Amino acid sequence: MTKLYSDKDLWDAFMQRRRILGVFFTVTGAYFAGFLAFLIYYIMLPYEDPNQGWVIGVTCALTALYIIFLFPFMGICFKRCNAYCKMLRFISVGLKEYSVAPFAGIEDWTTRDGVDVNVATFRVHNIKRDEDMIRQIYVDGEKDFPPFEEGQKVRIVSQGNLLIEYEIVKENE
Repeated sequence: MTKLYSDKDLWDAFMQRRRILGVFFTVTGAYFAGFLAFLIYYIMLPYEDPNQGWVIGVTCALTALYIIFLFPFMGICFKRCNAYCKMLRFISVGLKEYSVAPFAGIEDWTTRDGVDVNVATFRVHNIKRDEDMIRQIYVDGEKDFPPFEEGQKVRIVSQGNLLIEYEIVKENE
């Protein structure tokens, strides 16, 4: 069986998440320190001082820059990294499903639970209706797509339709 994930993948993802949070907390601390410094300076100014205008303007600009940084950084970068960490955590503790099915083809990229995935389709026989159905198995977009060929039987291990391990079954087995 060819495993797509290792313990190093989980460790690398959590270290990347930790670095992203480190940058976020550093920038937040710098913003808070700057805001606090301008607030203390503003409070110490005498009544109707001409410097009040630029202090308020700089504080507003500082807040605007922080918000402009915050939404893309936490909304895109951290959200995607956190979703990938969550997916890897689910792989390590979730229930695994084993099956053997012929490979049917590749569909377009999609996003599942915040993670970009390729969609591999497999034909699965439905016993009740006596017909073939298509099952979608998601392959992590960060990993190379397995060398599946149409019609080739593949033994797969999945967790929540996410491919974890695979083995191409030879014809004579």
